[in-house]
Amino acid sequence: MVQVSDSLVWELTRHNTCFMKKVNGRTKRSGSVRFSVEKGNVKSLSRFQYSGLANSKVTDVVCTDSNGAELIKKTASKHHQYPSKGRAAITINKDFRRAENTILTQSIDNFYRPDLKDAVLAKYTKVYQANRRAKGVVKPVPMKKGRTKK
Repeated sequence: MVQVSDSLVWELTRHNTCFMKKVNGRTKRSGSVRFSVEKGNVKSLSRFQYSGLANSKVTDVVCTDSNGAELIKKTASKHHQYPSKGRAAITINKDFRRAENTILTQSIDNFYRPDLKDAVLAKYTKVYQANRRAKGVVKPVPMKKGRTKK
């Protein structure tokens, strides 16, 4: 496969790709929104910054079948004919603080994609909450205490 610059790939795929989902707004002012369901797209928006196709460095957090989370990174693979070998999956099955530290050290602190820090951490928070709900671990609701007499 021929190496092509990221910006050229984005210009070729930004208006038409099989991963794009266009949603029309309800009013004239709101317009339409373009979502993308490609692998590696952190926010699922059709933008160059978040694109999993157009960027040579991609990081994403996905939910696994066993109610866990994985950090996906695009690697510099020598197998250009096999795109599935060009991704590395790091399993995150620790508590929230340690998992957050793993995400930061693997994709942010080593200058891999520091611009996606907020998006990746926000997505991991939602994946973590969904996995807790799926496992049946529910945060206890604090009991409301009314006004007390002195």
